[in-house]
Amino acid sequence: RRVILSSMIGTAITTLKIEGAAHEFSTLKGVKEDMIMIILNLKKIRFKLSSDEPQTATIAIKGARAVTAGDIETGGQVEVVNPDQPIATLTEKNAEFKAELTLERGIGYMPKEALQNARPPSIGTIVLDAAFTPIRRVSYEVENMRVGDRTDYNRLRLAIETDGSVSPRLALEKSIEIMINQLKAIIGFKEELSLADTEMPNKTAAAPVTDAPPEPMDNEFLKTRVEDLDFSARVSRALALASIRTVGGLSRKRESDLSSISG
Repeated sequence: RRVILSSMIGTAITTLKIEGAAHEFSTLKGVKEDMIMIILNLKKIRFKLSSDEPQTATIAIKGARAVTAGDIETGGQVEVVNPDQPIATLTEKNAEFKAELTLERGIGYMPKEALQNARPPSIGTIVLDAAFTPIRRVSYEVENMRVGDRTDYNRLRLAIETDGSVSPRLALEKSIEIMINQLKAIIGFKEELSLADTEMPNKTAAAPVTDAPPEPMDNEFLKTRVEDLDFSARVSRALALASIRTVGGLSRKRESDLSSISG
């Protein structure tokens, strides 16, 4: 749950320029809402950004009408998730609303002070607090469940609500991937593609494993880690999941033990 809330990448508006507004406490002629309300409405707009580089979006509206997120002009790498989100209301026929938005990808929440320190804004640019996370709410429940004759299993239920820029299932899968990579860094786990993975299947043959007692080996060699051998990534991963870390641990296994290991 913490990984889902804190480590998912999302998109947010980081800077804003509105013609006729020098700062966030300004008022605009012919616009019903003040700048504070406009900024709050802009923060509710959610985007999908397919590029890691900052993107610029613009709004140019004239006449008495409501301005919504669907009026934002974006490039091919930006998609507006909720185009019906209101932004402002123009009350006069000759009223104009022109704005320039900077969209960036990030993680979690970043206050505007941090953005200002990283890139001092130009005159007329309003820096916004950026809530990048696409996750709105995550809750979980753990309950007992029965599997066969055993009643000591647990069922985990996750309720994930997103802003629409990412599906709940994708958020769960991505958070699991992030957590696995973080744990690998702690234990020094390495996945390396061996030469056997790049060769043709008919040119490779796994050495048969028998129940015969192993020949005496050097004690130092028994301490060799499994990932240092020329096993395929799949085999190394399967042995790691089975808690077989060294050659000594592997040599103590029988053929029937190894056959029962998935992969």
